[in-house]
Amino acid sequence: MSAGYLRELLHLRRRYSDWLLTLLTILLLLIMFVILPLQAAGVTGFQGFGLVALLAIIAGAMVISVNPRALAVMSIAFITNLFVIIFQPFPYDVHMVAGCWLIITLTLGMVVTRAVFGRGRVTHHRITGAVLLYLLIALVFMLLFSFVGLSFDKAFSGLTLEYDSALASRLLYLSFITLTSTGYGDIVPVHPLARSLCSMEAIIGQLYPSILLARLVTLELTANKISKPTSCVRR
Repeated sequence: MSAGYLRELLHLRRRYSDWLLTLLTILLLLIMFVILPLQAAGVTGFQGFGLVALLAIIAGAMVISVNPRALAVMSIAFITNLFVIIFQPFPYDVHMVAGCWLIITLTLGMVVTRAVFGRGRVTHHRITGAVLLYLLIALVFMLLFSFVGLSFDKAFSGLTLEYDSALASRLLYLSFITLTSTGYGDIVPVHPLARSLCSMEAIIGQLYPSILLARLVTLELTANKISKPTSCVRR
């Protein structure tokens, strides 16, 4: 990576980093709560919009992190995901797509975590970024549930793990009712590994708000302390 290109990325990061957290949150909300439900309802033509939104998320994450390795990892996973969707060359293409999404989600999560919990004044964009991180937690467990459900027969009661346009929406629903400890009872983990993942996600869902609040308050207090001018009173 050339020095000029790196300087340009640093300039973009200083100018747009916080704003991009809000944009990435909107894009992920669009994928989760608009595109996936429409696909599950049988409305065709939205998979392309999802891929475009995912590509925009990767570009925004690159500006936030200015880390070429993060860009390389997410780009390779995105290209592999696109290749599998178009050509479907593997018998276990669902595992491949889920694996690519998991790589992208984990990398994006690390980038967003550093941006949200790094030093500096707390803005509304950072708070929106914390919401983005919460959504990414749900997405990570959704993908882990897919691996467990596809690897073990009847790992979940009330959930059919057959590959169709509604699979992602069903798994996302399971992840959110677990993360928020809603537990409607229509989907129940049966396999020990599935139960372990559900327990872990429920614990994270309970601890995340308190950890987030404590960290954001600490950041704001530190920023206020640094910004106050120090004065020496001579007697």
